[in-house]
Amino acid sequence: MAKEIPAYLFTGFLESGKTEFITYTLAQPYFRIKGKTLIIACEEGEIEYEDSLLKKANAVVEWIEEEEDFNTNHLVELEKKHKPDRIIIEYNGMWNFKNMRLPWHWKVEQQITTVDGRTFPMYYTNMRSLLAEMVRKSEMIIFNRCDGIEELNVYKRNIKAVNPNADVVFEDSNGEIDTIFEEDLPFDLNAPVIELDNMGYGIWYLDSLDHLERYVGKTIKFKAMVLIPEGFPKNYFVPGRMAMTCCADDMAFLGFACEYDGASILKQKEWVEVTATISKEYWEDYKGEGPILHAITVEKTKAPKDDIINFA
Repeated sequence: MAKEIPAYLFTGFLESGKTEFITYTLAQPYFRIKGKTLIIACEEGEIEYEDSLLKKANAVVEWIEEEEDFNTNHLVELEKKHKPDRIIIEYNGMWNFKNMRLPWHWKVEQQITTVDGRTFPMYYTNMRSLLAEMVRKSEMIIFNRCDGIEELNVYKRNIKAVNPNADVVFEDSNGEIDTIFEEDLPFDLNAPVIELDNMGYGIWYLDSLDHLERYVGKTIKFKAMVLIPEGFPKNYFVPGRMAMTCCADDMAFLGFACEYDGASILKQKEWVEVTATISKEYWEDYKGEGPILHAITVEKTKAPKDDIINFA
């Protein structure tokens, strides 16, 4: 029986900084191992793997230039050839990520996507589906070369709409930069009741995943669709909104658990206007602490004219 091999998957378009990030990581003491590392590179950019680094890291590079050659049989052949203790995959950004298959015993320990901040708008506009597939399962998305770019909050919102749980990092020539400031939010955090319109709800939802401390103890008001998941605790429901994260075929329901004494009389998919306070509590579905709403009022209402939040 084949032994399980840890694999690290790096995705991103050409010249997005994949090779640069991999070489930097390989040189770090915390990433060194005693055994061999097999690097499977699927496209050749400006940065190359230097022989001195490969020797020091006990690593070897194999190139796969055609998408049809990236298949489980060929990958197993490379494994038998090199007998690695760890595998790093630098995947081609123009290949359909949905088609990628790895040998069953290769366990993806981490997936990271790199993005050139200067070219992100072009790829997001013209190759949105390919980009969405890259970031959907990535634990971290790293935007580099962000010097002078003012729309970083928009970039982050676009990524979080596809993958709310991802860590999104922005870097310029001076290193990592912070991106979301309270003054960029389209609502008043100091209002007695924070009223959320369509886009306001989407931005609040995404921002609360990263900056919940801004909202704990606050009161919000918004229109939402009722969702009552099967097996949900008594007196809880999820008020939320459908959002288009990439295209019309790529929809997601955005909502947090809400405590409400009248939850049992609510109907699935009916529209309500919710006024609630926000707290930070443990919730099993979150696998840790996260936003919990506590309803002050829940009133039936009509669906808004634009019932879908469009992040695309």
